[in-house]
Amino acid sequence: MGGSWGVTPSTAAVQGYLLVHGGPVTDRELQDALGLSHRAIRVALEDGVEWGVIRQADEPRRTGQRGPAGRAWLALDDHWEWFRRVIAARKEREGDPVIAILEQCLVDAGKAGNDVEAQDLQARATSLLAFVREFDHALSAVVRARTDVLRKLFAALADQKPADLDRFLAVLADVPEKELSEALTTMSQMSPTNLGRLLGLAGKPGVARLLGAR
Repeated sequence: MGGSWGVTPSTAAVQGYLLVHGGPVTDRELQDALGLSHRAIRVALEDGVEWGVIRQADEPRRTGQRGPAGRAWLALDDHWEWFRRVIAARKEREGDPVIAILEQCLVDAGKAGNDVEAQDLQARATSLLAFVREFDHALSAVVRARTDVLRKLFAALADQKPADLDRFLAVLADVPEKELSEALTTMSQMSPTNLGRLLGLAGKPGVARLLGAR
């Protein structure tokens, strides 16, 4: 999995071992278990800490060997918090620089002239930048969201049958963009109690039949 995501093998191995073991695990135990050098373990741990998916245990731990107790490590085992932190790190490392590059590309495209080909180039660059900005805006909301909110949202989606999700998305496609945007703004300003009442009302069979739901 780490290789598929562009993560170095040693970092993936260390995080995977910590997830399976449960921890806390010392540097030496990681070396013995994974057959990696001390340097590889150190770099992998630093990488995991930088990503926010590995943390040092509050107390050092003895392993039965001579000498002082060693540093011990734990993996972040809250999957949704892990998801949020990885998204945040990838956005900072990969997404944010892309926007800056595309903005510069658009400036360069504007210097290409004013003929048909230049205008087409400018339109394509503008369209791509608009898409990336919209995607980044939505991704930023995921990064800012509380972990329990992400868990609740995806759990609600998991409860839906594929046919119901497909039907919902098909209906959503026919809703004017302005109306959808205004509805989201209105709901964001409601109290949790009132929003819950609104959603509860929409979920009642009688109301669904009244509104023509099938």
